[in-house]
Amino acid sequence: MAIAQGVSKETRFKRQSAKGALAGTSAGQVLRRETSTFDLQKEAYTTESEITKKAQITSVRHGAKLVNGSVTGIFSPGTYSDIVSAILRRDFASVTSITGLSITIAGSGPYTITRASGDFLAGGIKIGMVVRLTAGSFNSNNLNKNFLVTNVTATVLTVIVLNGSTMTAEGPIASATVAVPGKVTYVPETGHTNIYYTIEEWYSDAAVSERNMDVRFNTAALSLPGSGNAKISLTALGLDQTDDTSAYFTSPTAETTTGALVAASGALLVNGTSQAVITDLSINIDGRGNAADAVVGSNIRPDVFRGKVAVSGTFTAYFEGGTIPDLFRDETQTSILSALAAGSEANADFVTLTMSAVKLSSSTPDDGETGLKRTYSFTAFFNSAGGAALANHATTIQVQDSAA
Repeated sequence: MAIAQGVSKETRFKRQSAKGALAGTSAGQVLRRETSTFDLQKEAYTTESEITKKAQITSVRHGAKLVNGSVTGIFSPGTYSDIVSAILRRDFASVTSITGLSITIAGSGPYTITRASGDFLAGGIKIGMVVRLTAGSFNSNNLNKNFLVTNVTATVLTVIVLNGSTMTAEGPIASATVAVPGKVTYVPETGHTNIYYTIEEWYSDAAVSERNMDVRFNTAALSLPGSGNAKISLTALGLDQTDDTSAYFTSPTAETTTGALVAASGALLVNGTSQAVITDLSINIDGRGNAADAVVGSNIRPDVFRGKVAVSGTFTAYFEGGTIPDLFRDETQTSILSALAAGSEANADFVTLTMSAVKLSSSTPDDGETGLKRTYSFTAFFNSAGGAALANHATTIQVQDSAA
């Protein structure tokens, strides 16, 4: 009998149409991973408290089931987008390109992209989105580049070039198009999705398929170091697991091939200002999932319940003075915007994470014979000043994924 090996195992996932039934066998998606475990656990009951002349435990029984899931991986565009959207409870959606514009480009970094008429806000452009100029007789220095929006009004986008290259001042340029690559999601105020997955762990060398049903992903922890690959860690809870000797998903989509996201290839803004001193950032998105209590007459729990979506994290920065510490001391509402690129190309794949309402909850210094740092913890919260045709969504966190 063959011993299963990690390189031969595939983790496959697909949305279920509803709770209580495995997803259909067609399609599914193979998930890139560092590690993936879905552990079937059962309550166990013994007669420990019973006293008999045998002076021994006389019975062991199994009770309610629960599947504990954990996935870790290198964060890459498109790979985890469906799962992240399920945690945020809103599917990724496209933002319609804005066409037929007359555009003028000015500045020396940050730059401004100004339209002669119309309204970028009504067109759905928000702070934290990446846009591209995809049509119009622009200088090649301005076409098809990733521009990170740091501010937006009805007629003006303030942007930085994500790969650090320059733009050329020009305009007005007629028949221009401003496009929003990929798709965008955020925690909505209403209409929250309610997603369950079937997760298959297929061990081809051992001919074993473990099928996990009614799986909810509950948390996504992102680790974004100044040096090295960005990482993601997911947790999940499921209600049941079965097995078989043949694969469940008959024709799963192959693993994604997008490049690894690297924080060094991107931008990080705190309080609207680009930061060159932050050495690492972590973000934890917690959907607060909890398994229901067991019920009489069934070893399957009724559901995995959800609470509010909470977003928190930490970042560490070299200490340059009181600007960031003062945000903590004065309890000032601020913002954090992280844009991660999968390459240095002008139109590289990317993911952006925007928290437009944030407060710092600590400012912890270190000491030593090197550059001094401080570590700041933060909590993001619902931005009641956001909404339709405004510069930010009314949400806790917004995510854009160029490959979603």
